[in-house]
Amino acid sequence: MSQLTLNILLAVVIIWSLSWKGVALWKSARNNQPAWFVALLVINAIGLLEIVYIAFFQKNKNA
Repeated sequence: MSQLTLNILLAVVIIWSLSWKGVALWKSARNNQPAWFVALLVINAIGLLEIVYIAFFQKNKNA
């Protein structure tokens, strides 16, 4: 692979990760879940932990 291709791939991964991290951090802060906020802030899992949090562990506001 060329250097340009690797740079583009890296940029895409960074944008993907930051997008999910921002949404997950916002939701955990709004739901008053400080343990999740710290975990999401510290652990970098390329968006995977953030997606798991959003899908399964955020508080349900309808309950």
